[in-house]
Amino acid sequence: MNLFSAAFDSGKVAPLADRMRPRTLEEFIGQQEILGPGKLLRRAIEADRVTSIILYGPPGTGKTSLAQVIANKTTSNFIRINAVSSGVKELREILEKAEERLHLYQQKTLVFCDEVHRFNKGQQDVLLPAIERGMITFIGATTENPYFEINSALLSRSTIFRLNLLSEHELRLGLENALKDKERVLGNYHTEITAEAFQHWVDFAGGDLRRALNALELAVLTTAPEDGIRRIDLETAIESVQERHFRFDKNGDNHYDMISAMIKSMRGSDPDAALYWFAVLLESGEDPRFIMRRIIVHASEDVGLADPTVMLQAHAAANALEWVGLPEARIPMAQAVLAIATAPKSNSVVAAISQAQEYVKANKAGQVPLHLKDASYPGAKKFGHGLDYLYPHAYPGNWVEQDYLPEEAKGAKFFDPTGRGIDKNRGKPS
Repeated sequence: MNLFSAAFDSGKVAPLADRMRPRTLEEFIGQQEILGPGKLLRRAIEADRVTSIILYGPPGTGKTSLAQVIANKTTSNFIRINAVSSGVKELREILEKAEERLHLYQQKTLVFCDEVHRFNKGQQDVLLPAIERGMITFIGATTENPYFEINSALLSRSTIFRLNLLSEHELRLGLENALKDKERVLGNYHTEITAEAFQHWVDFAGGDLRRALNALELAVLTTAPEDGIRRIDLETAIESVQERHFRFDKNGDNHYDMISAMIKSMRGSDPDAALYWFAVLLESGEDPRFIMRRIIVHASEDVGLADPTVMLQAHAAANALEWVGLPEARIPMAQAVLAIATAPKSNSVVAAISQAQEYVKANKAGQVPLHLKDASYPGAKKFGHGLDYLYPHAYPGNWVEQDYLPEEAKGAKFFDPTGRGIDKNRGKPS
């Protein structure tokens, strides 16, 4: 026996965020969309009738805490595992014991798996029969989009609940509860905190209560008391958090959400929003080439012929990125972003090529008309190649009426200019 472990109390040394985990639904903060009075998940928890579920949401929104609340409420045997450290062998042992417990004691087993998106296909497949037969109730928690990361068979046997970032009010409530709770330590300190310090933590947390609580604990424990009072001002609050952390994962769906926001802001002609998301992507460490590729695509997709010079600016920015690199290349890249955001918009190019491809896929391939065939090689004219071709530059306005489509596609129309900017059928004289 370890004499030191007998005196060890993890509840006193664990981080404040862990000590403040809710024990009941009444203590749980936020997520009223799924846990409000009368909501399906709340009714299931209160009745101890929770079925297999996936809890999906950003860090610090309460996924693990909610699983703990369910564990405290259920009569099932509760087992917690982590997808990173639990292999197929351990899962099989858990399932064998669950089956034994069900047969001997008629007690179900509830398995909570954190970071379930890290399960490989083999691990997920081991669980499927047990979930299907109702031998276990499975709760998975993930920060990643389950529709991208989790086996469709496991998804089909689970109900997905999305947890959202906490509001400012909810973050404040969590901090206030921690300061009042004597059982979980901080309530034992006489603390005075300025409104500015409180607001700084709320802003810094970005909806993540865990981060706010950790900052609060650090500030309280490292502030020396004066006359028995620990006074925390804005300067102390700033020191307790240091540099803001961006909520971003280059390998997760948030990566695509951020770039989507930048693209839609450029398309929507909002230069400030486009620059904001561009800056977030840069500060979060996104690959600048990935950003640049999207800028080039949307210079054509969303501006196109309304202002063809925007495409030139996008390519010039890409060239600057290769020659100069960051941080200086952020300037020409920003110029390209602003060029797209402020230019007249036209998606006629996208519509034209999409319709042309659809037409080609749906119809028999046409033969190149004789007058359009290559007549440059010896003997070509003997086969009629180029015969009766009308050279546009030999006619007024550099245009002459002539068929360019094959007989099979005669009359087909794909390009429909918007008339915005210089997006119009400029080749044919009006």
